[in-house]
Amino acid sequence: MNDASSVSRRYALSLIAGATVTPVFSPYVHAQADDFPSREIRIVCAFPAGSGADVLVRYYAEGMKPHFNKPIIIDNKTGAGGNLATNYVARAKPDGYTLYIHGVSGLAANMHLFKDPGVDAGKTIEVLATVSKLAFVVAVPASSKYNTLQELIAGMREKGDKASYITTAPTGQVAGALMNVNMGIKAVEVPYRTGPDSVNDLLSGNLDYAMYDPTFALGLVRGGKIKLLAIAARERMQSMPDVPTMKEQGAGDINIIGWWGLMAPVGVPEPIKNKLRDAFYAMARAPATKEFLVKAGTDSFILSPAEAQRYFLEEIENWRKYIEIAKIEPRG
Repeated sequence: MNDASSVSRRYALSLIAGATVTPVFSPYVHAQADDFPSREIRIVCAFPAGSGADVLVRYYAEGMKPHFNKPIIIDNKTGAGGNLATNYVARAKPDGYTLYIHGVSGLAANMHLFKDPGVDAGKTIEVLATVSKLAFVVAVPASSKYNTLQELIAGMREKGDKASYITTAPTGQVAGALMNVNMGIKAVEVPYRTGPDSVNDLLSGNLDYAMYDPTFALGLVRGGKIKLLAIAARERMQSMPDVPTMKEQGAGDINIIGWWGLMAPVGVPEPIKNKLRDAFYAMARAPATKEFLVKAGTDSFILSPAEAQRYFLEEIENWRKYIEIAKIEPRG
């Protein structure tokens, strides 16, 4: 038999196999979807209760509840820079009952910030929908003598390696390191588990500045405790139109955007994914959500499922480059 005949035969057999398999599984999958959800849904949050990220996750979860009439439980699984939560979700049963609302960019970054993140997120977790994007902010105490990013940079150059800054997430870590590289400063990163854990050290002057999540930072701004000098993005955010970008202030073309989405383990049946997407996008497109996002310092960011997954895979490579440029050594 020649090669062409062999290929044709294999192709024909594959069609026959497909024809016999599809009717067996398809009705069962659709029955699952019709019955979904039949019990509570668990949404994993990689940050502790009360954090800016937790506030976002709980808002999104509340917005999905009316579409399912079942309890939605928030499961805060903190630790290992978010890897604990990511590993839990990646290994969960792909039935739609274990979901993950998290910074998709954070998952991409962790692929390179850790020597062993535990799982390959690009192969084990799928982005079902997106809702928002944000840019980390450069913050100083309200009493600080620095009123512009250039003033802060000049001061940090004078301090040399005695300068220090706060980070609370991978996105802020990379943005801070890139600012060091771009501006020739030697500020030392001091990582904290959460924003609230770091506030006293910032306000007391023990540390010079912070790379904060805007959802957390804006609460401190409204309380008169800190002021924002810049955002780590190429363009100003709609939610913070008065805060200039790093690029505008000569700190280089830093464009570290964190974007959030609804994720699940790879393998959730398509009909169930569609139900989850419909509920999530209905919440994401509601005027009340857009108003909430502005107050939280984030912008609406809605991509189609195909665009979201493609962007996620691109981000894994983008963050590899960012971390390489920032000269960050992966953690053990």
